[in-house]
Amino acid sequence: MQQTTPASTRAHLPTPAGIAAGHPATTQAGAQILAAGGSAADAAVAAVLASCVAETILTGLGGGGFATYYDAATGEVTCLDFFCSVPGLGADREPEPMTPISVEFGGVPIPYSAGGPSVGVPGVPAGCGELHRRWGRLDWADVVKPAIELAKAGVPLPEAQAVSLISIAPALLPGEGAAIYAPGGRLLAGGEVLFHPGLAATLSLLAQEGPALFYTGSAAKLAADCVAAGGGVLTEADLAGYTVNAVPVFSTSFAGHTVHARADLNRTIETLARVEHTDPVSVARALEDPLPQKVGDTTNVSVVDGDGNACVVTTTMGIGSGVWLPGMGVHLNSMLGEGELLTPGLGPGGRMSSMMCPLVVTGELPGGGRGLVLAAGSAGASRIRTALLHTLIGVLDRGLSTVDAIARPRFHPAGGVLQAEPGLPDEDLLALAAAGYQMRVWGALDHYFGGASAVGLAGAAGDPRRGGTGILL
Repeated sequence: MQQTTPASTRAHLPTPAGIAAGHPATTQAGAQILAAGGSAADAAVAAVLASCVAETILTGLGGGGFATYYDAATGEVTCLDFFCSVPGLGADREPEPMTPISVEFGGVPIPYSAGGPSVGVPGVPAGCGELHRRWGRLDWADVVKPAIELAKAGVPLPEAQAVSLISIAPALLPGEGAAIYAPGGRLLAGGEVLFHPGLAATLSLLAQEGPALFYTGSAAKLAADCVAAGGGVLTEADLAGYTVNAVPVFSTSFAGHTVHARADLNRTIETLARVEHTDPVSVARALEDPLPQKVGDTTNVSVVDGDGNACVVTTTMGIGSGVWLPGMGVHLNSMLGEGELLTPGLGPGGRMSSMMCPLVVTGELPGGGRGLVLAAGSAGASRIRTALLHTLIGVLDRGLSTVDAIARPRFHPAGGVLQAEPGLPDEDLLALAAAGYQMRVWGALDHYFGGASAVGLAGAAGDPRRGGTGILL
């Protein structure tokens, strides 16, 4: 599916309906639901579930996430937290040590921990259910159907995600992962089919039983038993007690617009608030906060429906725990293996922190009045903030199309060095060098620099770094 920008005849209209996501099949699933009359929430749920089939090196039903919803009729913004919780409610033992795993990213080895003790209470099914309950129009089974159809035959792996697979293979190949991601002993290449045995049947059960399947149904006991067998302490009480939480919405002015989002570990809203100028040196200084450098196995879906409502959902499963639900095609998260997400004093039942930051932007519309200008989110751990800032500057300050804003080169400070993609203007490179920045220019655009997807007045686009696509209806 091709990226699209709005036709000139739409320039005076409110934000058109559209979707952008991290995989063509994910985008198509959401577009199918929008075309059937679904709301932004319906389409976002369909796309998220499709990503749990097509983008399982990044996300899955065993992961967690966040959503930001914009109600066009009232102008109200709501942020939902369905990220992973710390397990152990009612557990009669301590978790065993996690399994250390090291993956290489950008030539640098990055340590993780996996195994049963790394599994947090998953939130993706509950989050999808809550989005549908609050803002859905179509029947739940209809919203789940596109993902079921994808799971029956499998989905081609985009070249960009095949490159990501090479980096994180050590985390994905344990257990059932070897047969899925390296059938015949060779990693899947771009264009080859990614197929999860049993996942279509699991999604069919989800369509029939709803998210309760994973919290009080048969999948709950199976998950608790599998994690316990691997030395973890995920209990049936953890799953039964899981809730989706509405969290405070924070706003800031940026480039003549207002950005709305949750407070995240990257401090995205705070960063935007202190960007007084959008020249490269000011941007680099705003991004200088020392943040952990992780791979960022995350994906994002951004949707706007025909009524101007928007729903942005970012999900992840961490690096992957290596614990699979047998016969169900579901890989459980490894969020407890990312220590920077565990805040002090967090015990069983406590909600973990995250760098994910789905957001919406409001402002003056071309035809008059105020409304939605852009709905955007990104993957990429500490580079989520970086990808979003560069995208917002491109769209809101430079007047670029969403396609061009997301595709343009980015830079990100890490380890005392300004990591930069090729293609930055010479004057920007000279200004950064004159400001004292040591730079490492990469050989190509890279998934390290995040994976943004956005829909707005300037069009719809997914990130080419991760095989993303966008479409306007």
